[in-house]
Amino acid sequence: MKKILLLSDTHSHIDDVILKYVNQADEVWHAGDIGYLAVTDAIKKLKPLRGVYGNIDDDKARMEFPLNNRFFCEGVDVWITHIGGYPDKYNPTIRAEITKNPPKLFICGHSHILKVQFDKKLNLLHMNPGACGKYGFHQVRTMLRFEIDGDKIQSLEVIELGKK
Repeated sequence: MKKILLLSDTHSHIDDVILKYVNQADEVWHAGDIGYLAVTDAIKKLKPLRGVYGNIDDDKARMEFPLNNRFFCEGVDVWITHIGGYPDKYNPTIRAEITKNPPKLFICGHSHILKVQFDKKLNLLHMNPGACGKYGFHQVRTMLRFEIDGDKIQSLEVIELGKK
């Protein structure tokens, strides 16, 4: 079993509250718009990190992180990208691949809107953790945490970090 902390859209912001939750996880996944790599460096000092770059990220982040990150965590096929869209409204750049070869868990960021939705057509779970940074139109900073046990995604929790 792995405890996952999922965050996105830090926009160069990292603080002790976020790091407290990092310490409680087995792995941290970042769905893009990292900002300064000091954010991911701070996370990597504490826990293993998987991530993708987002549309605001510079060439340094793009050299360190891929646009799409597809991997297995235990028995779950995971795909993380920054601008992925939502069920029935997937980004055109990934629509053909996600339809042909859907993962079990599809994660994106970008919208700053926390959303968890099951896609019945593709039989996948879609997650967007919202934004835990202080830049953007969101009012409340959010993250998600959950467990992966074999092929099960369970114990999903929304973490609210307060107003930005």
